[in-house]
Amino acid sequence: MDTLSNVLSQINDLVWGLPLICLLLGTGLYFTLRLGLLQFRRLPLAFKLMFKKEDHKEGDVSSFQALCTALSSTIGTGNIVGVATAIIAGGPGALFWMWISAFLGMATKYSEGLLAIVYRQRDEKGQMSGGPMYYLEKGLKNKTLGKILARLFAVFGVGVALLGIGTFTQVRSISDAAQMTLNIPPVITGIFLVITVGFITIGGIKRIASVSEVIVPFMSVAYIASVALIMITHYQEIPGTLALVLQSAFTPSAAFGGSVGITMQMAMRSGISRGIFSNESGLGSAPIAAAAAKTDSCVEQGLVSMTGTFIDTICVCTMTGMAIIITQSYLLGVEGSAMTTIAFQNGFPIGEIGVYVVNIGLLFFAFTTIIGWNYYGEKCIQYLLGEKAILPYKILFIVLIGVGPFMSLDFVFTLADIVNGCMAFPNLIGLVALRKVVYQETKAYFMNYRCLKDAQKLEVRSV
Repeated sequence: MDTLSNVLSQINDLVWGLPLICLLLGTGLYFTLRLGLLQFRRLPLAFKLMFKKEDHKEGDVSSFQALCTALSSTIGTGNIVGVATAIIAGGPGALFWMWISAFLGMATKYSEGLLAIVYRQRDEKGQMSGGPMYYLEKGLKNKTLGKILARLFAVFGVGVALLGIGTFTQVRSISDAAQMTLNIPPVITGIFLVITVGFITIGGIKRIASVSEVIVPFMSVAYIASVALIMITHYQEIPGTLALVLQSAFTPSAAFGGSVGITMQMAMRSGISRGIFSNESGLGSAPIAAAAAKTDSCVEQGLVSMTGTFIDTICVCTMTGMAIIITQSYLLGVEGSAMTTIAFQNGFPIGEIGVYVVNIGLLFFAFTTIIGWNYYGEKCIQYLLGEKAILPYKILFIVLIGVGPFMSLDFVFTLADIVNGCMAFPNLIGLVALRKVVYQETKAYFMNYRCLKDAQKLEVRSV
């Protein structure tokens, strides 16, 4: 296992090297500038559109349900365990690079959601199918290259679902949380997850969306409120903590009182990779859920999609990171959920409640990620092999869930990082190739939007 872990670490270093980081940040920066800081200027409109009712429009679920499905796959171990591992690997400065990747990633996520609606189509069952597989194949002028990239994305998507974010990382984290908080053996956790996930995923996107729209908003608000309580009780330490984050983003050793071998590149890579692991901007997963939304506006769905990155990283990941850094639990030599648990235990006004907040939150967040990624993997395998492959895929997915509690934490996160990075490459190439479509659709929508606003103003004045 040690030899395999070393090999995977070397592969991970190669995948998450400078080329992928530049491609991720460069794509986000391009869309940020080309769309005129859309993720900043149009964020209020995006939140307003989240709750827009469009039941008569083409699609399978509401825009809010599509967003919750996407959030169900992003708000998970990355927000609790991933932030902790990022800070261990890159110091407190990793949190700063998470913010950078999230801000730029919002523009990327917007573009993904937009293209998902433009190129979606109905499958054999009459349900909407979309995502990078479809906008790569249908959108790229070079059809041969488009098909190759689409199939590569789908293969890596199945890999992420079965070996990365979808199974091992979530199940192992749930198992640890259940054992730490409720003293439940890993075997029992595995059996429970196999049965529950099997029941929910058999119901398809509508059942997954129904579960997600209840759990995700409730747990997100509860978790953020809990960390806010920690920050309120430690308000005097917030300015110093923020200063430490900014300083150690460029000089990581500053956070440890001397040289600890952590470089700026390590802080950057840890923050960006864990940020992408958490919010999945550029990964290409969210547009698979966005394609199912009931809407006739690709721009509106793109705006709704980008709120997912804001909620996931700017809100939830920041809360976790601040709790860890304020309480200095990153200096105690523990890893994963244990670090976040200690942060809540030491920082929460009533320590025992803090432990339950972290671990119960982790249970629910990781569970919704499992069911969300089951759907993503299903759509990828359907694209590759058709309807006949869905049942075998689901059976294998459930079997791997049963194995998850017994996997090494470092091993599963390294494996998840590798398949995540591989999945991002073809998607980012597609986004860059289709940048004109994104810009033209956005320009046309907001020209019409301004005309409607002007007409409404004139109507009000005339009255």
